[in-house]
Amino acid sequence: MTEILAHEREIEEYRKTIDRLKKQSHHHPLFSQEITRLEQKLEELKATVYKSLSPWERVQISRHPSRPKALDFIKNITDSFVELCGDRTFGDDQALVGGLAKINGVPLVIMGQEKGKDTEGRIRHNFGMMNPEGFRKALRLMKLAEKFSLPVLTLLDTSGANPILEAEERGQGWAIALNLREMARLKTPIIVVVIGEGCSGGALGIGVGDVIGMLEHAYYSVISPEGCASILWKDSSKKVEASEALKLTAEDLLRLQIIDKIIPEPLGGAHHDPKVAYDGVKNFFLEEWGTLRLLPKEILLEERYLKFRKIGG
Repeated sequence: MTEILAHEREIEEYRKTIDRLKKQSHHHPLFSQEITRLEQKLEELKATVYKSLSPWERVQISRHPSRPKALDFIKNITDSFVELCGDRTFGDDQALVGGLAKINGVPLVIMGQEKGKDTEGRIRHNFGMMNPEGFRKALRLMKLAEKFSLPVLTLLDTSGANPILEAEERGQGWAIALNLREMARLKTPIIVVVIGEGCSGGALGIGVGDVIGMLEHAYYSVISPEGCASILWKDSSKKVEASEALKLTAEDLLRLQIIDKIIPEPLGGAHHDPKVAYDGVKNFFLEEWGTLRLLPKEILLEERYLKFRKIGG
């Protein structure tokens, strides 16, 4: 059963009423007029609710358990995919899934932060929170892409890098910083898409690109609303106020020139009709690749540098 978010409760009540009347209408055809009226009101209610979502409600949508994850996108937008594992130093971090793929015949390196769908999957993928070996694996794949002149597509969906002591002991900060430097000068196009949560250095460690797209109800921020509230107000319950202050929605980030394009989602979020989100990300990649592939490498790197210099301007 799909989890119902707080702002969707009234919508769900309408749905239940309509379903109940439809079951009864087999024996009472007079109900059909009432059903039509309720269906019209339901559509009006959905339009009103989803048009006026607060930043915190958008964060809740980005975290919805049924929202498509990185592996769902990889499976549904690629023609073929061969996973590559390990960082050649410590181990294989399954919080990051990546490898060689084709999209509409275009060969590329694709990678994404995978959160997992059930309890077993979430534990295996560590809820999408990468360790240093995950960032090193990502860099290894990007260097492979550079060697064979393949574009890179990264899918961001994490609440942050893994904060445990062992990750810090293995060089978490160093691994993220190294990726930032190397992505800034990687001589092949990098296309980034925020598909869910894009939080902190965990997201930025694979988030430096020539063009950044963002699903309509994803969020991208230096810290989670709860983390921000805990620091600023010493009270994590202030997460609603924090989400307002952080300017983490797609519209805010587009205005601040942090992202380049908002990728539309179906009404209410990607979990209501994942195919719309898959098609949006696929088309975004193909359109941007069509432009970036024509740029000489020197121009590509200069444009990438200027993109990050003008953020917030």
